[in-house]
Amino acid sequence: MPTIITCFKWVVDESYIRQGTAGELDFSVVDYRISDYDRNAIEEAMRLKAIYGGEVLALTAGVPEATKSIKDALSRGPDRAFFAVDPSFGGLEPAQTAALLAAVVKAHITPYDLILCGEGSGDLYAQQVGPRLAEHLGIPSISFVQKVDIQEGKVIAERRVEEGIEVVAATLPALVTVLPDINVPRIPGVKDTLMASKKPVLSLKKEDLPPIPEPYLQTLEMKTAKLSRACEKFGSDDAEINRFLNALRKKAAI
Repeated sequence: MPTIITCFKWVVDESYIRQGTAGELDFSVVDYRISDYDRNAIEEAMRLKAIYGGEVLALTAGVPEATKSIKDALSRGPDRAFFAVDPSFGGLEPAQTAALLAAVVKAHITPYDLILCGEGSGDLYAQQVGPRLAEHLGIPSISFVQKVDIQEGKVIAERRVEEGIEVVAATLPALVTVLPDINVPRIPGVKDTLMASKKPVLSLKKEDLPPIPEPYLQTLEMKTAKLSRACEKFGSDDAEINRFLNALRKKAAI
């Protein structure tokens, strides 16, 4: 029976983001939620458990305020959770997150069979944490998967590529990042939420973990996208058509 780790991230709910007076993004009244892509990873872990048995472990890293994400994740089915928590763990870049999660896996979740991640996070969508985590752990990684199964000590995955559908296999333990169309995540009920409060959670502080690398990137500011329209009118005679074509050429549209 497999031990499956499912990683998730507590991200800003974009529906609460407002535009500031100077074009900046206003996060003053935002709420947070588990990234939609990670909900697919959790659901797929639970589907595999329903078929093969075993145990599903939820894993995340974040600030103390992200504690309620643990209850949300556990209400979706996992048996236990691991939470690397520190005020400095907010706004981590993918390289830092992957190193942090790898440290938790190596120290506290060994052995394991399969790690499931969303293809990217709902905020950065860098698509790096899963492959980087696999590299830290020295295990194979399969990305952009839309169907996954376990057979005879291997993970069998169907992944979308430009030419169509590719079927690949990797020896366990392995890591898989899943696409949103792999499943439809469940909506936890009241009973699920109540049961989540009784499930074990191991919280790991910064001093319990190896130092994480310094960030390679720094976010200086975030601004809203602007859409401007020229609203230029053209006639239908030959001269106007030529003027229209010249305007398109100036905009590099043709």
